Amino acid sequence: MRVTAARLAAVLAAVLAAGPVAPPAAAGDLALTVMSFNIWGGGANEGKPIDATLAAIRAAGADIVGLQETRREPDPCTAEHCPPAGDSVAPALAAALGWHLHEQRAANAALWSNAVISRFPITGASANDLGVRIDADGRPVWLFNIHLDDEPYQPYQAVGIEYGPAPFTTDPGELVAWAERTRGPALDLLLDDLRAAEHAAAVFVTGDFNEPSHLDWTPAAVAAGLQPVAVVWPATRRLAEAGFIDAYRAVHPDPVAKPAFTWTPMWSTEDDPADKHDRIDFVLVRGADLAVEDAVILGEDGPRSDLAVMPWPSDHRAVAARVRF
Repeated sequence: MRVTAARLAAVLAAVLAAGPVAPPAAAGDLALTVMSFNIWGGGANEGKPIDATLAAIRAAGADIVGLQETRREPDPCTAEHCPPAGDSVAPALAAALGWHLHEQRAANAALWSNAVISRFPITGASANDLGVRIDADGRPVWLFNIHLDDEPYQPYQAVGIEYGPAPFTTDPGELVAWAERTRGPALDLLLDDLRAAEHAAAVFVTGDFNEPSHLDWTPAAVAAGLQPVAVVWPATRRLAEAGFIDAYRAVHPDPVAKPAFTWTPMWSTEDDPADKHDRIDFVLVRGADLAVEDAVILGEDGPRSDLAVMPWPSDHRAVAARVRF
């Protein structure tokens, strides 16, 4: 239909009289559950299927999972030499869930057989393969998933447990220096890769850090007999300085009331002098419009698990956090 000048003037006058046009309705809020799970080979280390690992992921209600140790340990596996062996179970996990998969295949200091599986499409990866971009119902989300070196292991250095050629020490400064020497290069890679996510709606870091949190080895935890000495551990501190929130500590801020040990549900009791139990697995969160609604430790039926899944398949407990945009 041909529009005359008079008709156009009349339409314009009607629009102006009606006032400004309302903006489009804001997108509805979105809740995501992000999980960090060292799966210890997904059953492969004990010749078992992935069923129990799948049960744990389903029990968490996870939407996105950062997996560590998707391949089995070699035999022998020593402190100084333990490369991953066999095939990754991540494809089978993703297929069973009907999810998307990214295997982190780069060889660098921040990875030990890692993968990300997601209910939402994975649309890209960072330069060092530490992170993936995810389209979460139209929101650009990044998840960075790491597995840091466990040797030398500073909690063992602090309590006199032999594990590789490292001296025993309870000096906080020396423990921090050893931690920076052991995991500092991997953190440098992560902070470099994080630049890819500067404009994301949300950024998550999951991983087995093999280092405690600076929020846990506090004077109060020392007084309670949970830790031998107060230490400001550098890996989590550096990420806190980069704007990340520890999701579990956002919900459970007291490390004495909730130690939340993720190492280990196997091998030893907490009073065993041959081991040191600790919280070394994390979900960290950064985002201007995010709220952490809940966070839980998943593991065996016992006092350190907020959510029990039996049989528990791993030598680590897992962490899951629910956030809302």
